Amino acid sequence: MRKRACVFFSGGKDSTYALHRAYDEGYEISCIASVKPRREDSYMFHYPLVELTKLQVEAMGFNDRHKIIEVSGEKEKEILELYNSIRVIKDDIEFDTLVIGGISSRYQQKRFKVIAEKLEAHLFNPQWNMDQERYLYHLLEYGIVFIISQITSYGLPEFLLGIPVDRSLVKKIVEYSKRYGFNPSFEGGEAETFVLKAPLYKHDICLRGNVVKIKEFEYHFGVVEAYLCNNYTVERAL
Repeated sequence: MRKRACVFFSGGKDSTYALHRAYDEGYEISCIASVKPRREDSYMFHYPLVELTKLQVEAMGFNDRHKIIEVSGEKEKEILELYNSIRVIKDDIEFDTLVIGGISSRYQQKRFKVIAEKLEAHLFNPQWNMDQERYLYHLLEYGIVFIISQITSYGLPEFLLGIPVDRSLVKKIVEYSKRYGFNPSFEGGEAETFVLKAPLYKHDICLRGNVVKIKEFEYHFGVVEAYLCNNYTVERAL
């Protein structure tokens, strides 16, 4: 029996891992939906660098099934907007499963479950309730290379932005999380990530950008240039 999935994909580490796990489990990737909120403070959706999901999907060879869905970013209203858009997509593209990359957010899990039920689809959430410290190391072992693209929490220093995360950086993140009390996998929105390389990527992604301070304890990596390449690099101006 064919299993067809529509993957919610933000370009960050969690949705990338969820997409890969669905592929590993034998799902046909019928649809990749990237949600672009018009507000930066969306309750549900990743905001930074969503426009670059087009490049990531191209790197995986899935350009023909990528949809960008715009929502208001207003609490609860954005859920209805998303449901309406996905319902329209389902009229044209056949899928029986929605794939998400949630780890511990019951707020998101509950709302995606409602959307799936309304669409008469299953919900596949492969990293749900995983130990978050071990999960970060597992991402590296699995072959996912990512940077921190935005910081919105006290305790995360800005020098972490734009640096490909390796085991030594994961160790620092975990140490900071224990010291300052934030979620080490950023499930509470403490930071956002962007993936440069993953097992399904036929090309890597190279970035050039700079660190931008928004306000105290809040920074983002301002991308000036992004392109497909053979070996990922990040040029980071201070």
